[in-house]
Amino acid sequence: MWWEAAGAACDCDVIPAMQGLVFAAIAPHGDLAIPDACKPDERDLAAKTQQGMRELERRFMRSAAEVVVVLTPHNVHVEGTMAVVVAASMAGELEDAHESVRLTSPVDRPLALASRDAMRAAGVPVVGVSYGGNDPESAIFPMDWAVLIPLWYLGGRLDPPVPVVAIAPARDLLPEEHVRAGRAIADAAATSGKRVALIASADHSHTHQADGPYGYHDASRTFDDRVVELVERNELGELLEFDRRLIEDAKPDSWWQMLMLHGALGDGWRGELLCYEAPTYYGMLCAAYERR
Repeated sequence: MWWEAAGAACDCDVIPAMQGLVFAAIAPHGDLAIPDACKPDERDLAAKTQQGMRELERRFMRSAAEVVVVLTPHNVHVEGTMAVVVAASMAGELEDAHESVRLTSPVDRPLALASRDAMRAAGVPVVGVSYGGNDPESAIFPMDWAVLIPLWYLGGRLDPPVPVVAIAPARDLLPEEHVRAGRAIADAAATSGKRVALIASADHSHTHQADGPYGYHDASRTFDDRVVELVERNELGELLEFDRRLIEDAKPDSWWQMLMLHGALGDGWRGELLCYEAPTYYGMLCAAYERR
């Protein structure tokens, strides 16, 4: 297994005994998180975030996860339903990156299908989605940047790459449905016989700068400060109390995925805030979760 070679290479304590969820994180998906994606004058803009992603990478490697489930807000948007990628693989690149940033990862179809079925059994509207070729078992699905950027650090560049499962939330569903979806994903991971990492791919408020694409709003700091506080206190359940007007004004790409993460982790995990910064118009946060 890849973790045996990784453990030998880094001389770290890798003990792949547990199955189900073994690692979880909130990780950003802004291209500033990858130095190679940045123009030379931008490489140091998000130094804290880049350092945080390297720390997530270290902890991910130590977890010996065999598959990565990424909750992405930037893939398919299906009205009234969540979506699970059930194609054979995913491939994509950052088109505006300064250097070549591209990945191809196999999809763990058994876990993808089990997650879809578990969410459906929990009463969450969900569909499996594929792309291109009519046979999902050979189809290649586009990898969006909210999957690619976390995977750049979390198994996507290993040889072979760690398989992925990509799941898209649905913003027109209730917050409680996102929590139930997360619980169902954790249940599917627990019965998979595999070591699973769960990543909430999340950039936060997008209204930090007047010259940004969404303009400035005071809600940006209110939302992000509150998220930082909840992560530090291990109280992601309080996300359910957020006012929808705050979310509308702050324009985050994070609330729904964090609700799913909360549903998956419940009270049995301990989180650690690694970093937060908003060097441009959107906020980025790295947090790692391990079982208590």
